[in-house]
Amino acid sequence: MPTKNKEQEKEMLEWIGNVLGEPIPESVSYEDYLKDGVVLCNLINKIAPGSVKKIQTKGSNFQLMENIQRFQAAIKKYGVPEEEIFQTADLFERRNIAQVTLCLYALARITQKHPEYTGPALGPKMADANKREFTEDQLRASEGHLNLQMGFNKGASQSGLGSFGNSRHM
Repeated sequence: MPTKNKEQEKEMLEWIGNVLGEPIPESVSYEDYLKDGVVLCNLINKIAPGSVKKIQTKGSNFQLMENIQRFQAAIKKYGVPEEEIFQTADLFERRNIAQVTLCLYALARITQKHPEYTGPALGPKMADANKREFTEDQLRASEGHLNLQMGFNKGASQSGLGSFGNSRHM
């Protein structure tokens, strides 16, 4: 399980504040700020407008957990890999806050793949695919070559080893 990292949490809060265009309240902790899912839903709606249609600002724990589930569904649709998305309990019950942070980093990274997103970036630039095409002649040309991994050993053999069946003498 990843461990909490205060610096990453601070960097994530700054990014969220920049995307939303509003300052983060200093008096509230990272977990408390994100816990009800309202900020997360507003975040994905700012990145991809209309992603979350209904946001519960008040209500029971169950209703607030639905915000987190709507956010998770929206970022999955947006392109965040499923294995990087945190479980609802990771945030709501504070089971694994580090996984929440990693998920938000993944979201920040994926925004770079969407040209319609023009907000602030976070993290390293994602690589583009570099697909190569080879002709049949190019592929066939390499078939006659033996590379060094093919087992060429300059005539080495085990002849004269003579130790089969003997015990090791020390």
